[in-house]
Amino acid sequence: MLSSLLTVAALAVSASASWEGNLNYRSPSLHHNALGLDVPKIHKRTSLEARQAVNFTDSQLNFTHGVASGDPYSYSVILWTRLAPSLASDRSNVTVSGYVPLYSHETEEYIRASKHRVCLNWAIASDKNVTKIVSKGTAYTTSDIDFTVKVEAGGLRPLTTYYYQFTQCGTSNKSPIGRTKSAPHPDDDVSKIGLAVYSCSNYPNGYFNAYGNPARKDSVDFVLHLGDYIYESSTGVLGRDPRATNPSRALTTLYDYRTRIAQYRTDLDLLLSHQQFAWIPVWDDHEQANNGYRDGFSAMNNTEDSFLHFGGVSVDQRKMNAVRAYFEWMPLRQVSMDDNLRIWRDFKMGKLFDLIMLDTRNYDRSITDLTWNTDYLYEIRNDASRSLMGSQQENWFYRQLIDSQDRGAAWRIIGNQIVFSRVNISSWFGTFENPYNEDQWDGYQANRNRTFHAMYEHGINNNVMLAGDSHANWVSDLVWLEEHKYNPKTGEGAVGVEFAGTAVTSSGFGGTIKSANNQSSLLVRDNSELQWNEGYYRGYFELQITKNRVDAEYFGLPTVATRNPLEISLANFSVAAGANKLTRPVAGNTVESGFLQNGQVKMTNLTHNTANNTWAVRNDFNQMFISYPKST
Repeated sequence: MLSSLLTVAALAVSASASWEGNLNYRSPSLHHNALGLDVPKIHKRTSLEARQAVNFTDSQLNFTHGVASGDPYSYSVILWTRLAPSLASDRSNVTVSGYVPLYSHETEEYIRASKHRVCLNWAIASDKNVTKIVSKGTAYTTSDIDFTVKVEAGGLRPLTTYYYQFTQCGTSNKSPIGRTKSAPHPDDDVSKIGLAVYSCSNYPNGYFNAYGNPARKDSVDFVLHLGDYIYESSTGVLGRDPRATNPSRALTTLYDYRTRIAQYRTDLDLLLSHQQFAWIPVWDDHEQANNGYRDGFSAMNNTEDSFLHFGGVSVDQRKMNAVRAYFEWMPLRQVSMDDNLRIWRDFKMGKLFDLIMLDTRNYDRSITDLTWNTDYLYEIRNDASRSLMGSQQENWFYRQLIDSQDRGAAWRIIGNQIVFSRVNISSWFGTFENPYNEDQWDGYQANRNRTFHAMYEHGINNNVMLAGDSHANWVSDLVWLEEHKYNPKTGEGAVGVEFAGTAVTSSGFGGTIKSANNQSSLLVRDNSELQWNEGYYRGYFELQITKNRVDAEYFGLPTVATRNPLEISLANFSVAAGANKLTRPVAGNTVESGFLQNGQVKMTNLTHNTANNTWAVRNDFNQMFISYPKST
């Protein structure tokens, strides 16, 4: 009898379930609905009559990759999960062709699509047991979107902590309970907000311990990810090596990208971070492919040879596949855009700060360093036509800075992928003709100068630039060296600061800590605005933002070869409101590792166990990364 009642209840819920409630069916562009999936067609294919003999049983479905939330607004937040018959992604490798809409993945014309349909209820509440519900809904998912579910939970109060959960319709099958937080209202006077900042998590290199530590400490409000959430390359042998990549080839197809993101989302600390915090992510290059720009990648271009080499996948098709998988799996919302390569957007965190998230990699980037053209790029680095962002995004960015200042936000926090400040790397590789990395802002000097011009000419204060990508830590005063006098001892002449972070696991300088610190000393010597550099440790940094100051705390991981809750405090920095420079003495004159301009390094190895909140001096780590035997 109970079974019959549950079946009737499930059918009733299914009848009122919303296809449109699952944002992953929609176009990633609000202005181009045709880029979404054909929901009426999917609905017809998965109707009760069509699926009577094939629908999943209750016991076949599981919440395979936990829960996640992101892109917090004052009154809503994005919630994500996946309810599927297996960890594996849908195996469609089909490249669509013909007159389907741009960036479409309507593959039913080419393969037999699944008739299975999955129904979920979701609820968000003010209490940890998810009983005091403030918003709820129902949504479907299918193999068309890899059984992912992404919904917008509305009706929230600004800057408030909430708890949420998904339930399979008509059953007791529930997801883990997630925690999230809404953003403040743009006009709210907010006293403090904490951010954890990450980049560059390479699955084969080691365990993602850095993601879990702020969750264990409960030390921040939101997570920023500046890109390289996944890597498209292949390492190790499945079945032999514990962190071998899946699939065991470079990513090109939709199935490939879905499978790789899904594998990354099995890391327990990444799952924990997504479950505990609302994320605000942007991509770097490896979410698609290394050193991307508007027309290709370092290892792939728009030629017939390249097309044949990659098994009949073109540059644009590869981008379509990567972007579609990213939007399906990441808890981010749609923004007003012209195409679904736009990810740049902003968040107003009360009157405390405006968070401006850029895309300096993929949207409309001029050609980058592809190894064979380095000398050419050095010659044209200051051409006015060169842009990291394209004219549309550039103009939007400068307008955001001006509007933020005009509306009275205390700080402008700018999330971008690559190091903004000038970095003379002559000492890195020995003496050579071109002393700059043309893949960073140094290769797009005119774009950087336009940014500086907007800041200086409009009197825009309290700028904090964030960066990832480099797999090392860099802390600098922001200064237009060609146009303004700068005193590295006092910081006078600067217009803000830059905090760039190391990788979660991707390799840094290599070698011993002594050799890495020696390299840092040479980099600081050759760059007057660079106040601290460190390239030995993997890790992350936290920002604690108040109206009067921003504090940056850098953390290093003793090892990522094992899963552990350990970290070392590497350095602490602050910048006072209105100062537009790092507070002197920088880092209190002392850091744990790297090299500090006009300061000293004192190595203590004092290690914090974030699981039990204890400290101890440890020297028992002899392996930083996972070691792989040679593939056979």
